[in-house]
Amino acid sequence: MDLNQFETQYDHLAADVPALKRAIANKLMYQVGKDPISARPEDWLQAAAYAVRDHLVERWMSTTRAQYAQDVKRVYYLSMEFLMGRAFGNALLATDLLKPLKQALSELEVDVDALFELEPDAALGNGGLGRLAACFLDSMATLGVPGFGYGIRYDYGMFRQLIQDGRQVESPDYWLKNGNPWEFPRPEVTFRVRFGGRLEEQGSGAATVVRWVDTEDVLAMAYDTIVPGYGTLATNTLRLWSAKATEEMNLKAFNQGNYFGAVEGKNHSENVSRVLYPDDSTLSGRELRLRQEYFFVSASVQDLVRRYLRTHASFERLADKVSIHLNDTHPVLAIPELMRVLLDEHRLPWVQAWALCQKVFSYTNHTLMHEALETWPIDMFGRVLPRHLRIIFDINAHFLGELTRTHGHDVELMRRLSLIDESGERRVRMAYLAVVASHSVNGVSALHSDLMQQSIFADFARLWPERFNNKTNGVTPRRWLAHANPGLATLLDSRIGHGWRRHLDELSGLKGALELPGFLGAFRRVKRQNKERLAALVARQLGVALNPDALFDVQVKRIHEYKRQLLNVLHVITRYQRILAHPDGNWVPRVVVFAGKAASAYVMAKNVIRLINDVARVVNADPRVGDKLKVVFIPNYSVSLAEVIIPAADLSEQISTAGTEASGTGNMKFALNGALTIGTLDGANVEMREHVGPDNIFIFGHTTPEVAELKARGYHPREWVEKDGELGAALEAIRSGVFSPGEPDRYQAVYDTLVNWGDHYLLLADYRSYVDTQDQVDALYRSADEWTRKAVLNVAGMGFFSADRTIGEYAQDIWRSAPVQLPPLRRGGTA
Repeated sequence: MDLNQFETQYDHLAADVPALKRAIANKLMYQVGKDPISARPEDWLQAAAYAVRDHLVERWMSTTRAQYAQDVKRVYYLSMEFLMGRAFGNALLATDLLKPLKQALSELEVDVDALFELEPDAALGNGGLGRLAACFLDSMATLGVPGFGYGIRYDYGMFRQLIQDGRQVESPDYWLKNGNPWEFPRPEVTFRVRFGGRLEEQGSGAATVVRWVDTEDVLAMAYDTIVPGYGTLATNTLRLWSAKATEEMNLKAFNQGNYFGAVEGKNHSENVSRVLYPDDSTLSGRELRLRQEYFFVSASVQDLVRRYLRTHASFERLADKVSIHLNDTHPVLAIPELMRVLLDEHRLPWVQAWALCQKVFSYTNHTLMHEALETWPIDMFGRVLPRHLRIIFDINAHFLGELTRTHGHDVELMRRLSLIDESGERRVRMAYLAVVASHSVNGVSALHSDLMQQSIFADFARLWPERFNNKTNGVTPRRWLAHANPGLATLLDSRIGHGWRRHLDELSGLKGALELPGFLGAFRRVKRQNKERLAALVARQLGVALNPDALFDVQVKRIHEYKRQLLNVLHVITRYQRILAHPDGNWVPRVVVFAGKAASAYVMAKNVIRLINDVARVVNADPRVGDKLKVVFIPNYSVSLAEVIIPAADLSEQISTAGTEASGTGNMKFALNGALTIGTLDGANVEMREHVGPDNIFIFGHTTPEVAELKARGYHPREWVEKDGELGAALEAIRSGVFSPGEPDRYQAVYDTLVNWGDHYLLLADYRSYVDTQDQVDALYRSADEWTRKAVLNVAGMGFFSADRTIGEYAQDIWRSAPVQLPPLRRGGTA
């Protein structure tokens, strides 16, 4: 079937509800294997998913054929996380089948809304890193960039977060228990991944051949998921690797009655793809993390080299046809792995292999904190990956030799830049390896990229200034506005048309709607409907009644000290104490919403979660407060939960210490959905202020230079407490057990962290500015029209923050990859 035939059939089916009903019924019977009479809602969900998936397959295959025929340069995006969210809604957006599908299911007497809620989130990520990767895959497909996502098909992914007695409790999240209709198993695409063993050498000098022998092996099997573009026939692939044992079972041990031993080896081998981010507080947990990282990059590199060699007889054009992008340091082992494949399997000379690597790889840095830059102990690395350690030593020797030739024998410079940290326990510096091997190194906001070159990579930036650049992050408007906020999307369509889904800068047209009669009221009604939806969810899950007319103040993100959820809590406590002191005051009712997971071994972050829940318990039960203040912590934050929370937010909390957040994308999603931001001049907040206007964002706190100056002259947090009575009272309430009367000293460590142990992230120094700015928030919220005008201007100013813009810049400036050429999609006015 050619593309034109497919489009004709597709257009016909999109308008043919009876045909869609037949397709769903057939999938239910012949693929799911259920009779309609006995089918569960989960069965109908799978049947409908298979029916919709069929409309993507022909596009997928046609795109792949076109990529081969045009011999395009492919982009391989390697990431430990892909936080894709629910696939059904995204597929319906891409296929324009939402309305006919709803009608078809209704006529089949299936509860459509309940059905959509049954789909689990693919538990393949934790936070911003994984969601950014998902947005980028969406934009690559939408722009026709020939992209492949590579990651791990975690059986359990990130844990499911439960809150018991205020504490985070981690539970396995087996998101695959009902199967995954969106993936295609590829048992024929399997690669052997090796660990351990030893090295044998033959020959000498440049003719040396290294053999990696006596290894412990595991197989990586591919699972493919279609990534559809919006308003285009172009589709891409997310390929995830699942670990399979090389031997299914030790039959001899089984027959001897050793039933556990018969499968022990299989279980051990397959642990590598069980769980995202195993607890790394133990040596075994850290080693498993290293094995995970190598497992997925080894399979991915072997796969992409195999694909390249299908149409090329030599490696001369590898850099013209392959771009490998490293999303943070987790995939950096791809560098020595590609070297191993080129050297050991294809016998390329070392210099040629290294030159190819430096043209193929590019790297995105996501952190400015030295402690967050990944390193691995030499002993562990050598035990798990001896061949790769040898390659890294060779790369380091080559690099330091070049450095000596160009800069003389500067021992201190060599020590600072060496890929091996020699201070204390010798460790491999993965970020440094990424910089040395990559032709492009980018940050993810203007501020972050500048600071990256001034701090963690300052020496490298002086060596190779041309390698460093900025690519400010963006988000996909399809999921984060069209899908998550259909009420606002409909309002936008009525004012500025449908084109903003592909060209987000068209949102600027909203500025002309501000004076239209009824527009501000319509905008407010959409926001209130979204708040009512969130309030209903909170009532169901937590039993707390929220007032939709209150200001919804939201901080949802990974729980970490630098993101400063604790600063938010200090303001909540101050607000609570003010209300108790003046119960008859003219208070703006406020609902403070928290959500996010703490790493399982991160004790301080888990203490903050418990404190939030303890504060919520006390505040929400205090009759003196009533509806003036409510606090909720919504468990198990996920993409689908974010799609409910973000459209309901009035105020977006982006309050990290200036100079610590690389970019943020939650800040963009909130503003895109009509929330005003309260934040520091950190990450992309700086650029957001430029685009939405300084009068339409609440900025507080010390700037990055001021933070550096404060620390340089000596920061003494106790001094800030002593000169601010409200701050002292809030801290004393935490320390003395006001929120934990049964265990008064429960939060002594939290108090000490701030007051006695240095307050590393300057919460106390920023407290007064933050609280005073929150008072400005209250004052503005009292004027409904003025607040709404500023909210609309936030939406109107978000055109720059589209992932399509970001990916267009990556494709042009870094990957040098042209779009695949496909016929235009002709349907329904959305192309």
